[in-house]
Amino acid sequence: MELLWGTPEKMQQLLCEMVGWKSITHSEGEVEFAYKLKDKLEQVPYFQENPEKIHLGEVNWDRQYVTALYKHPEATDTIVMMSHFDTVQTEEYGDLKPLACSPIELTEALKGFRDELDEYALADLDSGEYLFGRGTMDMKAGLAMHMAMLEKAAANEWRINLLLLSVPDEEVNSAGMRYGVSKLLDLEREYDLDYILFLNGEPSFAQHPGDQAHYIYSGSIGKIMPAALFYGKETHVGEPLSGITSSYISTYLTHRMEWNPSFKETVYGETTPLPVTLKQRDLRNSYSAQTPYRSFAMYNVFMMEHSAKETFDLFEQVAKDAAAHCMEDYMVMCRNENIEPVGNIEVIRYEKLLNYAIEKFGRDYFNALIYDTLMHPEWDVRDKSMHITDILLLNCQELTPAIVILFAPPYYPAVNSSEDELVKRCVEQIKENAMAKYGHELNQIHYFNGISDLSYINYGDQEDGWVTYENNTPIYGDSYSIPFQAMKQLKAPVLNIGQFGKDAHKRTERLHIKNAFEQMPALLEEMILSIPVKSRL
Repeated sequence: MELLWGTPEKMQQLLCEMVGWKSITHSEGEVEFAYKLKDKLEQVPYFQENPEKIHLGEVNWDRQYVTALYKHPEATDTIVMMSHFDTVQTEEYGDLKPLACSPIELTEALKGFRDELDEYALADLDSGEYLFGRGTMDMKAGLAMHMAMLEKAAANEWRINLLLLSVPDEEVNSAGMRYGVSKLLDLEREYDLDYILFLNGEPSFAQHPGDQAHYIYSGSIGKIMPAALFYGKETHVGEPLSGITSSYISTYLTHRMEWNPSFKETVYGETTPLPVTLKQRDLRNSYSAQTPYRSFAMYNVFMMEHSAKETFDLFEQVAKDAAAHCMEDYMVMCRNENIEPVGNIEVIRYEKLLNYAIEKFGRDYFNALIYDTLMHPEWDVRDKSMHITDILLLNCQELTPAIVILFAPPYYPAVNSSEDELVKRCVEQIKENAMAKYGHELNQIHYFNGISDLSYINYGDQEDGWVTYENNTPIYGDSYSIPFQAMKQLKAPVLNIGQFGKDAHKRTERLHIKNAFEQMPALLEEMILSIPVKSRL
């Protein structure tokens, strides 16, 4: 029987078709993609005979994730093949934006924009070995490879189960995966599955500009976003010494958070990138002669072994140090100008502020605040988090000046399976086969540095550290939540094996054609078929 996606040419056609289904996060195309993907999977004879094994699951905002299960009647061992189908926006393509999701046409058109390409992109364009376009590398190629693997497994009755899971919204909040976790548990029970490996298909990410190495990953880096609301004392610009600006206070914390080596972790010889500020501004919506007295900042922190609690404890110490130094400089100014200070800057955890406000106003006050906040669907979860914190502090000004510390979504827990015996075996085999068959070197990285949905699998925090996250994330449980308990039940190891490409999220995003449609599918198939599996007794 001829397979729909059984040749490199057919797989490339599949990829180009799916890239053409524009699916930018939070767009109508992202909503439509799941239905198109389901229709495409239903063309496979196995799913025509077993339509109940394809499922659409609701996420939010009308978005759906897709699951498709190939189930051998005697097998229990199951590999979950994970991918996401949303992409980032395409504005950076400029005049070429209409072609951003048309790989063949874009690759040809770029030949007329040679002076706008860097030396690496130009060399790859001239080689004819790459396919350019939004989503080619990140990560519809991984989805196409998984679809081809699923079709081949069903056609040849592999004695192992394969479960495809493809989700929306990986690029912003990973809502698709957070909602999909419960479905994995449901399918495990419904079909008596034994998950042995969670296999993501994210592409290989360069470690530095010009990097030509191809990587596979036995874990995924964690990411968390400590944030702060700075509240000073307002005044007129004509009387600056009568107050203290939130801008002044915020600079002390931002200076100490940016590139702070205290947050750096080194595991397996790999080191987390240093913290940086992702967003910082005051909360005024218009210009006036009133000084800014409410500002916020959000900081990106990467993690490997640290828990949310450990990170927040460290963040609190940095904030207290910043407040102390700010007060020292402020008091010097007060003495020099012979004025009374407006007060001491306190560092307050969000959970402490919330408890204070509830004791002052009652639980109904807070519930009404949450309800009013949720009535603004145009705000994202970060805006909502800051709005809640801001309103609480506006009504508890006896606590100011202050720095309120909190978490802003999203949170990606780190995950690592480098010591798992199955992962070790898979990594060694695919590396040896790549070199033997293609003279192609694959390099193991222990933490995928691109951030991935593997973070929501095999959650390993045994100290209930997530409670700190839940208690200090203002919108938690309403517009944003993480299924920590369910994640702990998905015990199988993780592995990321994807195709080689370059420049994810850039105008020059591109995919290596031969690697994507010939080499990696063959290597992945050999790896899967070599895994010893248990059958139903």
